Amino acid sequence: MTLDLLIRNATLPDGRSGLDIAARHRKIVAVEPRVEADARETIDARGRLVSPPFVDCHFHLDATLSLGLPRLNMSGTLLEGIALWGELKPLLTHEAVAERALRYCDLAVSRGLLAIRTHVDVCDDRLLAVEALLEVKKQVKPYLDLQLVAFPQDGYLRSPNAAKNLARALDLGVDVVGGIPHFERTMADGAASVKALCELAAARGLPIDLHCDESDDPNSRHIETLAAETLRLGLNGRATASHATSMHSMDNYYVSKLIPLIAESGINVVANPLINITLQGRHDTYPRRRGLTRIPELRAAGVNVALGQDCVMDPWYGLGGADMLDVAHMAVHAVPMTSREAIAWSFAGVTDAAARVMGLGGYGLHIGADADFVVLQAADPIEAVRLRAERLYVVRRGRVIARTPERLTSLALEGRPATLDPAGYAPKA
Repeated sequence: MTLDLLIRNATLPDGRSGLDIAARHRKIVAVEPRVEADARETIDARGRLVSPPFVDCHFHLDATLSLGLPRLNMSGTLLEGIALWGELKPLLTHEAVAERALRYCDLAVSRGLLAIRTHVDVCDDRLLAVEALLEVKKQVKPYLDLQLVAFPQDGYLRSPNAAKNLARALDLGVDVVGGIPHFERTMADGAASVKALCELAAARGLPIDLHCDESDDPNSRHIETLAAETLRLGLNGRATASHATSMHSMDNYYVSKLIPLIAESGINVVANPLINITLQGRHDTYPRRRGLTRIPELRAAGVNVALGQDCVMDPWYGLGGADMLDVAHMAVHAVPMTSREAIAWSFAGVTDAAARVMGLGGYGLHIGADADFVVLQAADPIEAVRLRAERLYVVRRGRVIARTPERLTSLALEGRPATLDPAGYAPKA
């Protein structure tokens, strides 16, 4: 038997080391101490970390790389970003949306990011971005899993044609029901939108992922309604609350009731640390709130919490680079959560936990899983987060699709002796 790819001497995220990973016919066929077989390509991991690919379970691909169009967000607030996106929407073209999305997907793959859940605005009656991203989804399928959420950016009830357009988007093949209850005109309308969207998801047998309480307002409590509707309609495991930043400002007594309800409902929660640490707290002077959801408390209750990138160079965020280790690194600092266990979890937050949000089949490093993985220039998940480790090899279905040279500085920090090419750099005496 000839293998497609053989990775030797790998360390896995769970701490097991000295393992070989064998891939054949697009699947992992062995994970064991020594695989005796020929392979079309063999990579010696040299004890480095081999991980399943990174997963971004919350992104906006229709807006990415549009920074400065038609102007910049001068206040840095969520609401100005939404207004700015409203100015840009009429100027969008199918070709421009697709071109930016494809450029981003290429960047993502180079960073070992092989699965993205992207929200796409359906409040443009043309559904231009929806059609563009459905086309992009087909184009990138050989190297990236792209999941689309029908997202009524201007409000499911507030925007006149949002309900009709959202249904049209789902009919075209969009994968997930989206919403933004805190942007409705009243709290009552927000709750009504959650109920209607959950019923739509249940009727169509689809997942639901709501921008839920992305606000500093402690009275924004739509996650409570989402949890109740999830239980009523049997959406357990298929419902996701993205952002949930108002929990940062809620009083502890209410949260002590809310978190058990979230855990009972089986809702996933997605935090977006890069974006919410910059968008939230903008009306504060000092002390200034960090504006992230309560990750440690949710995890302690057994809730599946994942981390998302959310934005890269768009009306809401002028930075970013498709690097999920940047996301994990920010989470560690911003929450903060600096125990060894919590830092290691942040790596899971952009891999296993995020894959669970997306419901990815065949994900992981076990026999029968898809042969998708990343060889990182790090010894373990904590070091990978600390160093934002280089992705030495990115593998998709048993084939190397991206390679990056090692970084000398990382070699030194990893505690391994640096090996210099005599013909290359040498320090002066």
